[in-house]
Amino acid sequence: MDEIVNKVTKSGLVTFDFEEHYPEGLRMSLDIKDQLWMGMALKEKDFREFISSHDWTKYQDAFVSVYCSADAIIPHWAYMLVSTRLKGIAREIYFGTPEEMEKLIFRKLIDSIQEEDYRDVRVVVKGCGNKYVPTSAYADLAFKLQPVVKSLMFGEPCSTVPIYKK
Repeated sequence: MDEIVNKVTKSGLVTFDFEEHYPEGLRMSLDIKDQLWMGMALKEKDFREFISSHDWTKYQDAFVSVYCSADAIIPHWAYMLVSTRLKGIAREIYFGTPEEMEKLIFRKLIDSIQEEDYRDVRVVVKGCGNKYVPTSAYADLAFKLQPVVKSLMFGEPCSTVPIYKK
């Protein structure tokens, strides 16, 4: 009887799975539009009142996106005030939409990857999972790893789409 050989295991492929590196933590957002006077302007006195009365503890250890979904000009000092209130409470704060925050969270994750761990390696970037990974993370990862990898593929080890080969 012939022995069953796992060719994927013997191939030397290394799988990069975003879910294994997923930055865990509650995601929350603060939309400043709710503080606009008549939906178009921010009044300093009213905003300072909001800053002092708002329950900031609900953002404890969360990734927080701070943005304004209304078409209004928000002065820089408003974001600075929010930042000072979230310091020591939120895990991290991002000034942008929740979608922009996810892109930045993953950019930070990719920046922390040690390229040398992937030097001359055949890498498959896993494409399916149960957690949201922004499309930009895949492009950012390819940009980071291309100079060092032997090859870069997308998908599963048994069925890949070639992306780059040295």
